[in-house]
Amino acid sequence: MKALRIKLHQASANYRKEETAENKMTYPLPPISTITGALHSICGYREYHEMNVSIQGRFASMHREAYVDHCFLNSTMDDRGILVKMKSASMLSNAYTKVASAKKSQGNSFLKNITIQVHDEQLLNEYRQLRQEGNRIAEWKKTEYKNKLAEYKQKKSILALEKKEQEKGSEKFKQLAEEERKLKEEEKQYKINAERYEEEHYKKPIAKYRTLTKSLKYYEILDDIELVIHVQASDETLCDIYNHIDDLKALGRSEDFVDVEDIQFVNLEQDEESYRSCYSAYLNYGDVMNERINTGWYEDRDISGTKYYLGKKYDVSTGKRIFTEKVKVIYTSDFTIDETSENVWVDKEAETEDGQVYIVNFL
Repeated sequence: MKALRIKLHQASANYRKEETAENKMTYPLPPISTITGALHSICGYREYHEMNVSIQGRFASMHREAYVDHCFLNSTMDDRGILVKMKSASMLSNAYTKVASAKKSQGNSFLKNITIQVHDEQLLNEYRQLRQEGNRIAEWKKTEYKNKLAEYKQKKSILALEKKEQEKGSEKFKQLAEEERKLKEEEKQYKINAERYEEEHYKKPIAKYRTLTKSLKYYEILDDIELVIHVQASDETLCDIYNHIDDLKALGRSEDFVDVEDIQFVNLEQDEESYRSCYSAYLNYGDVMNERINTGWYEDRDISGTKYYLGKKYDVSTGKRIFTEKVKVIYTSDFTIDETSENVWVDKEAETEDGQVYIVNFL
C-alpha cells in the first residue's frame, strides 16, 4: 500500500482535551483531527478530503505551564474584579475599555468608591448613574407600577361582574365588552411602555458593563516530542500534502511550532513475521480487541492502555467544524504484532534507531 510517512519534532506542545476547561490537559499524542486538520489547512482544502492516518510517537517529559485566564462574568459585581465596558455587547467581541479595578479581594465598591483604582472617570460616572436608574426603576415597579396594575385588575373585575348581569347581545353588554377591550388594550400598552423604557434606559446600556476576573490556571505541556505520521489517501491528496508540508508550522496551539524532519512516499507491506514497536501510539480499538495487535495482558484486563474517542470526519459547511464521525482508539506503548492483517501494516523502508520497523495501524 502506498502511503506518506512524515517525521516531526516539537520542543513542546499541548494537544488540548476538549472537555477540560479549568486546567487544560493534553492528549499524549495529537488526536486525529489535529493531524488531519493541519494537513487540510496547509493544502488549502475547504471541504473534507478522505484520509486515514496512523499516529505514533513519544515525549521526554511533561510539565505544567501557568497562564492568566480572563473571564467575563454574566453580571457586574460591585466589590471585585475589573469593571469594564464592552465595545459591542451585542457582538462576539472581547474588546473592552477598563473603567475601574478593585484593589482588594473583598470590601471594595465601585458605586461607593471604596478601595478602587479608577481608569476612566467618565465611564465610571455613567455606570453609577445607570445603577441608580436601575434602582429607581426597581423601586417604581414595586410601588407606582404595581399599584397601577392592581387598579387595572380591579377595573377588569368590576366590568366582568357587570357583564354577567347583562344579557348577551344587549346594547349594555356590548358597551361593557367594548370598555373591557379598551381597558385591556390600555393595560397592555402601559406594560409595553414600561418595558420599553426599562430596556432603553437601563437594560441595554448596563449590559455593556461587565466584570472581568483573572485567575491563575495551567496548561499541561509535553516536552521533546517525536511524531511519526503515516497518511493513506488518494494519490492527488498525498501529492498535495507532500508539496505543501513546508507550510506546516504548528501542531496543537499556535505557539507549538513543529519541525518537519523527513517526509517520504513509502510502500507499506504485510507479512507473517512478528514485530515490536518502540513508540507509543493510538491503535484501532477493534484491531486490539480482535487480538490483531497485542498490548500486554494482565490477569484482570484484556488490554493495556487508555481508551479515547477521537473525532475523525467533520463538516465545516456551517462555518464551524462539526464532527460527523468519532473513532474509538487505545493509547498504549510497547505493543506487538504476530503478523500483519487487513488494517495493520509495516513500514520497512526506514528502520528506527533500535533497528525496528514501524507498525502502521490506520484509525
